[in-house]
Amino acid sequence: MAQNNKSRRGLAFYLLTAFFVTFILFLYGPMIAIFVLSFQGETGGMTFPMRGASTHWFNDLFTSTRYGDLAGSFKRSMTLGAVAMLITVVVSFFAGLAFRRRFFGSGPVFYLAIISLVMPGILVSLGIGQMFQTIGIRPHWMVSGLGAHLSWTLPFGLLIMFAVLNRFDSSWEEAARDAGATSVGVLRYVTLPILYPGLIAVALFGLTLSYDEFPRSLLAVGTKNTLPIHIATLTSNVTTPALYAIGTLTTALSLCLIVAAFAGIGFSQRKRGK
Repeated sequence: MAQNNKSRRGLAFYLLTAFFVTFILFLYGPMIAIFVLSFQGETGGMTFPMRGASTHWFNDLFTSTRYGDLAGSFKRSMTLGAVAMLITVVVSFFAGLAFRRRFFGSGPVFYLAIISLVMPGILVSLGIGQMFQTIGIRPHWMVSGLGAHLSWTLPFGLLIMFAVLNRFDSSWEEAARDAGATSVGVLRYVTLPILYPGLIAVALFGLTLSYDEFPRSLLAVGTKNTLPIHIATLTSNVTTPALYAIGTLTTALSLCLIVAAFAGIGFSQRKRGK
């Protein structure tokens, strides 16, 4: 049977295989190259071949002053991402519950909520920055910047909750009510535990999308840069493997968040299994 399957593989199979391999190389090849080059020796450059191996450029990020306010931009991005994550989780959760039943104007409200996904991020940033200047408020990374990021994270969170709630069996809630549970009790002991993996996914999207966002931050954060803007600025005046070290650190942080999310989902499933 295996030989018959191999003999039936035509040209389309090999073309699709080649396309898939090419896609994987384009997706992960640059990431691997940046990761390797970030460990260049002290005399190494930004291209292959490598001149030794060391962690010099990682240490240089925290000891040298030529990279500007790198620590400050990192703290701002993390703070902004954490706040955007919390707001996205709370609003997406209750909005998802609200949309379980049709209400007057639900269609227009839904499309207004997700329309920012199809708008160029730079235009959203420009519009928010101009709006704040028009009303006489100076753009600030924690005010106008947060609004710009929420225009990106909230639609994703809402769509994730729709996907999760589409498979949610409301009979569990009805059984809890029949057993005498109050509305708050049903929400706390039935709805939230079941939707916990979906909320973890919303939190992960909210944090990573905000943390990595560049177009919507560019003209809306004011005079204090976030990490993506700071890195973009460094590319014009820094020509050392330290740029690759920044990329490696940010990628490692994103991977740690993903691992933490999967660990949280696994923990919730084991807890429910007990």
